[in-house]
Amino acid sequence: MARWKLGEAEVEALLAAGELQKLTGDASNGERLMEKSSVTVATARLALDADPDSAYVLAYDAARQALTALLAHQGLRPTTKGGHYAVERAARAQFGSGFRQFGALRRRRNELEYPERPDDEATADEATDAVSHAEAIIASATGLIDQLGLF
Repeated sequence: MARWKLGEAEVEALLAAGELQKLTGDASNGERLMEKSSVTVATARLALDADPDSAYVLAYDAARQALTALLAHQGLRPTTKGGHYAVERAARAQFGSGFRQFGALRRRRNELEYPERPDDEATADEATDAVSHAEAIIASATGLIDQLGLF
C-alpha cells in the first residue's frame, strides 16, 4: 500500500472511526476509477448549456472519482459512514491544497441535490467553473499518480 507520511494521523483517525476502510487485492487499484473520472467530466462539459445542475453534479462526481482512485491505490475507500466528506478529509490531509476546491464543490453539490429553496439552481457559469475545477483536480491526481508511479 502506497502511503504518505503527511496526513497519516488523519487517515488513521478516519480508519479508527469507521469512515474509511482498508482494501486489498484488485480492489486497491484505482486505475478504472481514474479513467472514469475523465469520462464523467467530459459528460459534464457536454451538459453545461442544456442542464447546468446536472453538469455541476457530474463535475463534482468526476473530482470525487479521481480522489477516490488515489485512496483506492493506497488500499483505502470511504465507508457509507464517512462518505464523500471522508474522501475530502483524507485527500486534504495527504495531498494538501492542490485539491482544496473539492470541498467547495462538495458543499455546493449538496445544496443542489438537497435544495432548501425551489429556485436554488446552478447557473451555466457556475457549472462551467465546476467543470474547470474538476478538470484541474483530475489533472493534479493524474500528475501525482504519474510522479509516484502508483499504477
